Amino acid sequence: MMNPSTEQANPNSRDIDKLSTLDMLALINREDAQVAMAVERVIPQIAGAVDMIAAALQNGGRLFYVGAGTSGRLGVLDAVECVPTFSTPPELVQGIVAGGGAALTQAVEGAEDHRTQARRDLMARDVRGRDVVCGLAASGRTPYVIGALEYAKSIKAKTIAISCSPAAPILDRAELGIGVDVGPEVIAGSTRMKAGTAQKMILNMLSTAAMIKLGKVYGHLMVDLKVTNQKLAGRAGRLVMQLTGLDERAAKRLLAQANSEVKTAVVMHRRQVDDAEARRLLQEANGFLGAVIEGG
Repeated sequence: MMNPSTEQANPNSRDIDKLSTLDMLALINREDAQVAMAVERVIPQIAGAVDMIAAALQNGGRLFYVGAGTSGRLGVLDAVECVPTFSTPPELVQGIVAGGGAALTQAVEGAEDHRTQARRDLMARDVRGRDVVCGLAASGRTPYVIGALEYAKSIKAKTIAISCSPAAPILDRAELGIGVDVGPEVIAGSTRMKAGTAQKMILNMLSTAAMIKLGKVYGHLMVDLKVTNQKLAGRAGRLVMQLTGLDERAAKRLLAQANSEVKTAVVMHRRQVDDAEARRLLQEANGFLGAVIEGG
């Protein structure tokens, strides 16, 4: 059986160990430049995945990323960052990595080979038919990911597969497959490089576009961020200033009244209502700020 492209030798980097530091880095950069173009070629499939995810989340479902090694860690990263960026509850987008929490900081040898463990891990999260399971595998043949997709399909959950090998087995196991061909790695088989970059780009698109469709963004502004530190508190204040015309002191006071919720604060000012009424108006508009303050 032919090795997937992620495992094949890259002729462009055959003598990379003989290059100067500058030439070595230039070579890596040239290879990395191909990743965005490879992702561009699968945007129609990514769009289908976004629509699938957004529909599920709107109907009370959740999104689960499942992977091993680098792929699994990237899924966890994207899931975790949805909380501060979009104020999502932690359970809405979840990352599951083969080997569990220990695999986030060190390699757990053999974890990716356990197909049945994926089933147990999904069952432990109470994955149901209204959820979406997105399997991630650079090579596209990881048993753990295949097991997760097979279990998800058996309970009628929606399934997405992302691989950097266009003929990958996991693509056939999912309702929607995204096979992005980034070609062989600079260091043969080191899929943390181009394959990892491609997966990160796709995950950025999936979560960001889905959250936009859920009303988490106004224009290009992160209006549903969760204030968990001083940096985000400052960003929230600037957003309120920008959207209300208030000065810094007044914006901070308004945000405090709105429990640090940017959208609530903006609606309070623009519609001249209290925080409870602002939240009611936003709920009535399914969270879309524009529909409340623009009347659209």
